[in-house]
Amino acid sequence: MSPPQPQQQQPQQPQAHGERRSTSTGGPGRKRTTTPTTKSTSESETEKITAKEYKERGNKLFQAGRYDDAITNYTAAIMRDNTDATFFTKYANYFLGKILNIHGRHDEAIKALTRAIEFASNQKVSFGDEITNMLRQALRDRFKIEEDKRLNQEIELQSYLNRLIDQDIENNVKEILEKQRENDPEVEEKIDELQTKGKKDKEMLNNLFAQVDERRRKREIPDYLCGKISFELLKDPVITPSGITYDRSDIKEHLHRVGHFDPITRVPLTVEQLIPNLAMKEVLDTFITENEWALDV
Repeated sequence: MSPPQPQQQQPQQPQAHGERRSTSTGGPGRKRTTTPTTKSTSESETEKITAKEYKERGNKLFQAGRYDDAITNYTAAIMRDNTDATFFTKYANYFLGKILNIHGRHDEAIKALTRAIEFASNQKVSFGDEITNMLRQALRDRFKIEEDKRLNQEIELQSYLNRLIDQDIENNVKEILEKQRENDPEVEEKIDELQTKGKKDKEMLNNLFAQVDERRRKREIPDYLCGKISFELLKDPVITPSGITYDRSDIKEHLHRVGHFDPITRVPLTVEQLIPNLAMKEVLDTFITENEWALDV
């Protein structure tokens, strides 16, 4: 009988990157098994979340008042899938714009809402008044902030000019007292004249600022004088067979770039069907005459 052959050991295979060896539970001779490492559960789940799910999460967070988290989810929805125009415009951008406006980030809100309307128009998706009303609100809120800044600047200027008048009176009084004796009757008379004049100057100044402030309080463009596409003050209003008023340049650009249909009612429309809205133009001209500031908005 031949002597037993020594058992040859299998050469050890190098461990591949990303693998780990399992602990052996059997006896000698049992093969070792290897199991590949996997990504963390959170990373894997994140990759599986669809744009729709991000949007739904954003909706729930928005309803709960967790606006920062809602912004994160709406942004993720847009980044995950921006090819579905209906979803992209109707939900993510609308809610994103709404939240940004609540947070006072009006410029970003206006961009998001404008983008939503543009995508809806390009894809011929009806968006009704939901998005446009929100856009008008964002524009109004931004305008109000700008008006508040102007008001603070006006108050500072008014205070500064009043101080200048008081300082001028004080300097003139000192000059009179230095040149003449204090008990001189003419001195008192001159001082009274200076103070009386200064008081009148301040009254005129403050009345002027009061008038400016009164006009400023009325600085708001009514929605019916704003175009349905640009949301800016109408310049050349025209009306469609559906009864919707647009600015001529805006609706002509829409018909040329997007399609021959009314952007609000979706009814077929051509340039030849546009009729000047003379009644609206008269109202518009009257408003501009009484509110010239509107041309600078």
